[in-house]
Amino acid sequence: MPFEQTNVLQLAPGLRTLQSQGAVHRVRTAEGVEAWLVTGHAQVAQLLNDDRLSRSNPDPEAAAKDSGSAFLAGLLGDFATDHARLRALLEPHFSPERMLALRPHVEELTGRLLDELAGQKSPVDLRQMLALPLPLQVMCQWLGVPREDKDRFGSWIQDAANVGDPVRSKQGLGELFGYCRQLVADKRQNPGDDVISRICATEGITDNEVLGLTALLLFGGYETTVARIGTCVSLLLANPEQWQALLDDPGLVPGAVEETLRMSMPNPHNGGMPRYALTDFEIDGVTIRAGDFVLLNIIAANHDETAFADPGRIDVARNTADSLVFGRGAYSCVGAMLARMQLQVLLTQLVARFPTMRLAVGVEELGLRHNTLIGGLVQLPVTW
Repeated sequence: MPFEQTNVLQLAPGLRTLQSQGAVHRVRTAEGVEAWLVTGHAQVAQLLNDDRLSRSNPDPEAAAKDSGSAFLAGLLGDFATDHARLRALLEPHFSPERMLALRPHVEELTGRLLDELAGQKSPVDLRQMLALPLPLQVMCQWLGVPREDKDRFGSWIQDAANVGDPVRSKQGLGELFGYCRQLVADKRQNPGDDVISRICATEGITDNEVLGLTALLLFGGYETTVARIGTCVSLLLANPEQWQALLDDPGLVPGAVEETLRMSMPNPHNGGMPRYALTDFEIDGVTIRAGDFVLLNIIAANHDETAFADPGRIDVARNTADSLVFGRGAYSCVGAMLARMQLQVLLTQLVARFPTMRLAVGVEELGLRHNTLIGGLVQLPVTW
């Protein structure tokens, strides 16, 4: 690993070859670490919600060398080992009622950004014009971050998520925590109708816990959504018949969001969701030993032919109920509803206002970001 990504919108050929040979494979990561790579849909679905695996590395020394794990541990703090409490604190802020109340703001912000886009001379970089600013502005609105601060913490989040430059990552994380510490102090003094203020009001919660949750929400709600917007739009524009299907029937937008999420490509250097075996167990005829490093490759699982017919083909009418893009069970992504809502709003307005939009370059000219935890496109040039 990593596997060469010859087409940014398709599963890496090496990964598909492995998948055809079985569901669990012995691999070596880019850092030289031995691991088990799980690519089968049924096996990934099972292990995502399996108590025999842990998200925390039992070897502290090894964990310190893992930039991705170190970053997440830095955000989560004590919550890294108390997942149930973390979910209990976060879930109320992602309730259907909260998301419904937030949706008009997302629609307004999206409309403003598309107004700006309409005033540009094509071609333009849709990542720069839309994918980057929308999640940032939504997070400002939802969390209660002053709008004038959005550019500052946006750059800090990108720096913190940089896995290719440890110094830059550490500096970005430090700036992010420093900002969030002041923000939490301000919310304690002057609470508002926002997520951070409501978390601060939770009985018994400490400032450090609020700080960790705030930083985690900023990162999780920003970087991942930026990447998903780019993949969603590029997949549809690269398949004009699917874009036309949305023009003919806007009611297909929710399905298009789910299908493009299923096909989303992460950072190709990121082998999957990292887990560590707490005990010996067997899966698909392979024995995993206690302490083994296990990578659950959701992208490969979502391209498993046993779960999805012709998985490399985008079909906005596909039944994606078995998609694992947001995890499974107790470890499903708590922010899934927020991500879905933003993508649905954006795609609905984009199709309506820019029906003739198309890629300004060939798919082979699109590139993936390799130096970040989440990945996503380097740029997305479009014209109309």
